[in-house]
Amino acid sequence: MAARYRSGVIDSRLPLLFLDVDGPLLPFGATREQLPDGYPTYESGHAPRGADANPLITRIDPAHGPRFASLPCTLVWATTWMSDANDCVAPWLGLPELPVVDWPEPDGEDPRDGVHWKTHALVDLAAGRPFAWVDDEITDADRTWVRAHHPGPALLHRVDARLGLTDADFTALGHWLRTMTDSP
Repeated sequence: MAARYRSGVIDSRLPLLFLDVDGPLLPFGATREQLPDGYPTYESGHAPRGADANPLITRIDPAHGPRFASLPCTLVWATTWMSDANDCVAPWLGLPELPVVDWPEPDGEDPRDGVHWKTHALVDLAAGRPFAWVDDEITDADRTWVRAHHPGPALLHRVDARLGLTDADFTALGHWLRTMTDSP
């Protein structure tokens, strides 16, 4: 079964940006030696629905929302949070409801061959369109598989889960997306 979008229709010709939550937006896994004071926490002027359900939401920097909104792309949730990303994370970031990847159920005839379980579905959904994928679990095996199976340009951008998205990550994403759209 192919992946599909759970909410929203993607009719834009802009490149897609598939975004994971845990790791890129919600950092985790740093040691006390790496972050002696723990993770920074933030306040947002946007109260997310269901914020009580995830007390770690305050680790997500709300300044990321306007940064994503300024990129020339169609933003799509590619996360196990599924529609909870729209209920909790999008309001925190000040973003509208976004399309959500509806992950296919695994079957016995879909060998991963060392690639991430999301990879095949994202390539299917991109359907040849340029796309960027931001995740903390991307490997060289995913990049190799995408090059062999996706006819369009793709940027698989791995984020260090201990740090989450950094200025350097946004710079790299912005540069690639603007190259794809010929925007200044």
